[in-house]
Amino acid sequence: MKIIDRYIVKKFISAFVLSILLLLFIIIAFDISEKIDDFIDHKAPFSAILFQYYLNFIPYFINLFSPLFVFISVVYVSSRMAGNTEIVAILTGGVSFQRMLYPFVFTAFLFAILTFFLQNFLIPPANKQRIDFELVYVRKNPPTGARNIHMQIAPGEYIFMESFNFETRKGIYFTIESIDFENGMTKKVSADMTRYDTISGHWVMTNVYERTIQDSIETLNFYPQKDTILEMKPEDFNQDAGNVEVMNFFELNHYIAQQKMRGADNVSFLLVERHRRIAFPFATIILTLIGVALSSRKTRGGTGLHLFFGLALSFAYIILMQFSATFSTNGNMPAMLAVWIPNIVFGAIAWALLRFAPK
Repeated sequence: MKIIDRYIVKKFISAFVLSILLLLFIIIAFDISEKIDDFIDHKAPFSAILFQYYLNFIPYFINLFSPLFVFISVVYVSSRMAGNTEIVAILTGGVSFQRMLYPFVFTAFLFAILTFFLQNFLIPPANKQRIDFELVYVRKNPPTGARNIHMQIAPGEYIFMESFNFETRKGIYFTIESIDFENGMTKKVSADMTRYDTISGHWVMTNVYERTIQDSIETLNFYPQKDTILEMKPEDFNQDAGNVEVMNFFELNHYIAQQKMRGADNVSFLLVERHRRIAFPFATIILTLIGVALSSRKTRGGTGLHLFFGLALSFAYIILMQFSATFSTNGNMPAMLAVWIPNIVFGAIAWALLRFAPK
């Protein structure tokens, strides 16, 4: 790194850290004013508020707003450099505009790696602790059960349950159907009630009717009680247990494969989330290129005008991301295409702006 590279990297990082810290103080102040009554009513310990909630609250918001504030930081830094004729001095000193981009892109690449690591590996366990805290000290009515459960738990094996209670781990009117796609149904087990045994990991059924079909011959048996091992657990029925906020990258991939096998209706949403975790860090680099190209020319409006256009482009990116994700979740657009459309569109904008940037 040359002196000018270290100078730009230092200013870029300093602007980002300062802006994100100011935002965090504002967000935390508003969050405390909103939740202070809940903390007092539920007698939340100060140590839990500080370490379990807010310490895990900070990485979540840093990751959420990092591309926006990377963009604002690069616009601020390059605009100030243009206003002080530093960019003119760099270019007239024989340094090309492409070479001047190196420290900006290098820093943006570091932020992109940090963003990928945060949202895929550090934030999920932090979210787990934060959500556990909210369940105890903030939320009023956590879910106690689920109704009308239909699920494929293994290839050719389907379960049906009228209702399930999370506290007692009991379900009523439980049915298992085994289906051979060539010969049709081969077995059906119906029970008035089933209960999950946490010690053995078995499902214990009562008043069980077992119907077996083999070579067009049906056999019906009755058992007062019968236990079995099934590829499911009580948390599979809890929608909160499928919260992608608490899953790291590998857990999310495993959960997507599991939900595909079960024929769940939220697979498109999960695919959007997986591709978003990959595409989101690239937005940091693209927005950095746009920011430098947009604000490296000295204008009469100065830094304020550059920040205005920078914020407008940032919000346009966020809106486009939301629209494309909605088309994938509620329509037929492939998840990968929906998530990468904003990066493709704004990548083209970055290329066009860089062509007309001062050389």
